Amino acid sequence: MQKSNLPILKHITDFLEYLEIERGAASKTQENYSRYLHKFANWLRSTKSENLKPHELTPEHVWQYRIFLARSPISETSTKTLSKKTQNFYLIALRNLLTFFTDRDIDSLPMEKIKLTKREKSEQTVKFLTLDQVEKLLLTPTTSHNIGLRDRAILEILFSTGLRIAELVALDRNQFKIKPDTKDIELSITGKGGHVRTVYFSDRAVRWLKKYLDTRNDDDKALFINYRAKKENDISPARLTVRSIERMVEKYSHIAGLPIKVTPHVLRHTLATDLLNQGADLRTVQEILGHQSVATTQIYTHVTNKHLRDIHRQFHSGKKLKE
Repeated sequence: MQKSNLPILKHITDFLEYLEIERGAASKTQENYSRYLHKFANWLRSTKSENLKPHELTPEHVWQYRIFLARSPISETSTKTLSKKTQNFYLIALRNLLTFFTDRDIDSLPMEKIKLTKREKSEQTVKFLTLDQVEKLLLTPTTSHNIGLRDRAILEILFSTGLRIAELVALDRNQFKIKPDTKDIELSITGKGGHVRTVYFSDRAVRWLKKYLDTRNDDDKALFINYRAKKENDISPARLTVRSIERMVEKYSHIAGLPIKVTPHVLRHTLATDLLNQGADLRTVQEILGHQSVATTQIYTHVTNKHLRDIHRQFHSGKKLKE
């Protein structure tokens, strides 16, 4: 290992390029890491440590940074502090920076020295809907007009495919060739980290997508567009944004009177939970969701374990045996 003469701050740009070129990270991932490390950089400056070199970073520095994160407000106008989940995003970014140093043979603190914050039990709970709640949500949009048809198609596709919201937003019309006899669709997409996977559109998702597309008389390439009235000389793209879809899903979940705040990711959780409950194996669900590690998919097993336990109690014939 060699000792770098450059401060940690000077390595951050190289690290972001490393994420792009050698790790194949998507632009959104790079943007997030840049934001997370910006906070670390500001902390170094606030503690007069802006010239700290990689090999000079100690566990004590890390501990003080963790205290700083735990006490950091979520915004300048809020007194609420960062959740443990959010704190871990910042710590994971720092971990990956240390991994970069190791990969470059730069002497530094091992990434294992950065322990993640133990999250509260409530933060670890996977939120998902029951099938009855899914049906109530899907039936909420008024489909007598183009906006309602669009929104119904979005909800159906989110539940059918388990697409991440950024993946849904990026879809284009020319990716879909829907004929009158088309029942379902398989589509190859490039997801998180530039990894390609196949996603599956159910028969009903295809039917609602076709109804929506039949209302389109524009030439915009985006699959899902914003129908807001444009002002004169407005050249903003028509493609729906991530935030627009998040607000739309939240609106319909509120109208449907669902007991939890529903996000596109909750529908992704719901698909995964439903597949496992219906007997799909973990590896299959991993492939469908596009998880790079099966360990990520395992977050759903504690939900399905209770379901399996209940089935065992109901149907296992062992209870009929004599003592």
